[in-house]
Amino acid sequence: MPHPSPSPAGVRVERVVTAGTVPRAHGDLTLENNTWVVGDDDECVVIDAGHDGRAIVKAIARGRRVKAVLVTHGHFDHIDAVGEVCDGTRAPAYLHPADRFLWDDHYPVTPDEDLADGATLTVGDVELTVLHTPGHTPGSCCFHAPALAAVFTGDTLFPGGPGATRNDHSDFATIIDSIRDRLFTLPPDTIVLPGHGDSTVISREAPQLQEWVDRGW
Repeated sequence: MPHPSPSPAGVRVERVVTAGTVPRAHGDLTLENNTWVVGDDDECVVIDAGHDGRAIVKAIARGRRVKAVLVTHGHFDHIDAVGEVCDGTRAPAYLHPADRFLWDDHYPVTPDEDLADGATLTVGDVELTVLHTPGHTPGSCCFHAPALAAVFTGDTLFPGGPGATRNDHSDFATIIDSIRDRLFTLPPDTIVLPGHGDSTVISREAPQLQEWVDRGW
């Protein structure tokens, strides 16, 4: 599995895999989610706190300041541990406002901060740039870290294709546009770190785009 190298000043990426059950009308679904912790020995950000907040907080070394809990999109399995992680670390939660309708189904309080396309957040010596990549949900975002040659894609891009667009708030043509225009324009050696499963590399996925368009998913 490709993995980003630490930055010169020591910012590194750690993966915490959590598992949980997502309730669905036609039967509950058990999912494993990737939570990404990005930072150095002093501070970090958490990307997509899913299922088990206690395990995520435990994985963050004692004494590290959590600057933010970033949400790639508002689906239940990516936000259901945000409250617990924020409570345990006193970190603010960031969400794109177009996904507030999903957040509001789960939380009675508003997120602390809005994500906006092109905004940047700095952790250690590494800058994360917000890329608004709608399609899986209206407010889906990815986080690009050029210094780590990595992009955190949530459920927008996986090895072998885009995230699912089966819901009434998702759209296949839109997610294809987001992948083509926002992700496949990144450097070819950029490592893709998704919300579930293994990582990949932009250069491995980009040649498959027309195949995905032709198959329709």
